[in-house]
Amino acid sequence: MTETSGNGTLTERVMNVIRQRIAGRSLPPGAKLPSIRRMAGHMQVSPSTVVEAYERLVAEGQIAARPGSGFYVTSHAAPLALSQVGPRRDRAIDPLWVSRQSLEAGEADLKPGCGWLPPSWLPEENLRKALRSLARAESSALADYGSPLGLFPMRQLIARRLAEKGVEAFPEQILLTESGTQGIDLLCRLLVEPGDIVLVDDPCYFNFQALLRAHRVRIVGVPYTPSGPDIGRLAAVLGEHRPRLYITNSAIHNPTGASLSPVTAHRVLKLAEQHGLTIIEDDIFADMEHVAAPRLAAFDGFDRVIQIGSFSKTLSASMRCGYIAARPDWIEGLADLKIATSFGGGRLNAELVLGVLRDGGYRRHLETLRERLARAMAEVAPRLRALGVIPWIEPQAGMFLWCELPGGIDAADVARAALVQGVVLAPGDVFSVSRSATSHMRFNVSQCPPKVFDVLREAIRQAGG
Repeated sequence: MTETSGNGTLTERVMNVIRQRIAGRSLPPGAKLPSIRRMAGHMQVSPSTVVEAYERLVAEGQIAARPGSGFYVTSHAAPLALSQVGPRRDRAIDPLWVSRQSLEAGEADLKPGCGWLPPSWLPEENLRKALRSLARAESSALADYGSPLGLFPMRQLIARRLAEKGVEAFPEQILLTESGTQGIDLLCRLLVEPGDIVLVDDPCYFNFQALLRAHRVRIVGVPYTPSGPDIGRLAAVLGEHRPRLYITNSAIHNPTGASLSPVTAHRVLKLAEQHGLTIIEDDIFADMEHVAAPRLAAFDGFDRVIQIGSFSKTLSASMRCGYIAARPDWIEGLADLKIATSFGGGRLNAELVLGVLRDGGYRRHLETLRERLARAMAEVAPRLRALGVIPWIEPQAGMFLWCELPGGIDAADVARAALVQGVVLAPGDVFSVSRSATSHMRFNVSQCPPKVFDVLREAIRQAGG
């Protein structure tokens, strides 16, 4: 009779561990596998179980046996499969899977689990006006590569916008990117190596986890509170793990909607100084705020803090334009990395975004958007409570409600049932490194028409059994 564990047979469990290490490149081509005895001790299984696992992996072509020497990863590496890096997850709570469900959903599908506004909420007329103006621009704006740092007038404008939130940065400290995600990718290339430890909030934006997988770092979560990271846990984690980097939101935290308090901000920066920690402050929701929350970059002056932003959330996800604001010496290294990975900047997108931002209509759009989001928040929260779905806090701004489902129901089960009805939800564990948010779910209040609540009610009933 074959021994089993909660994740299949013990042999399959050993095989999955080896597969994940090969996929994540912690066992690169040609690397020697642990001895049978050592692997058996590590996995707490019998040596015969490891022998069987290794033999099956040999049959698959993943590893090869060298008589008298041991087992080695074969010389031809399979392409990096991000879904195989790190612990295996149910696809309903895998960051990559949830992103694909939202991005590939049809126009008739509903997406209360996505992280963007409906097209009808965006400034379409302002975009069309900027497109018409750009069509008359000089040919270099339409055809040439952009400079590595990015369009200078756009960097000047971003510097002025940062100053409005108390963040002082010169245009020379700003590098334009294709998106906030590209900004984090470049920073990871600059600051971390495979195997380094990176901190994220728990819960955090799920694509942080997916991107960090691609950089093959170890991810450690810090519990998040209504006023920012749990300072006691942050101090303990810094002392135990000595991480290189911490990625967080200060204003309109994703997924909770919380905002950093001044007291917490000062304590975070003091700990960062004590432990040599660099912080990436993701500020892509800044334009949704009614009143600006504290910014780590404002208190720090870009000593240990790097700020990123983009215009995808309030302007257009199709026009890919973001930025990194950092110390001048880091900007130099980032510019080189940008050349190496994408050569020139996306000048056309930058020109287009600049045209919209220079138009007074964008500020009027933001005023309308903030009011519209506040109304949606006030309408959606009571409807969720009526279903027993309770918001964690009442956010001061933004589009997200972080909620707990009734009776400890598994949010992944609810998401599966809703997907059958064409509704894409975002279960809590997709945001949680520790997978401690099983009964939580993030809702985008701008994407919650009445049908969502009907489907959610039935999905909760089915999941509750």
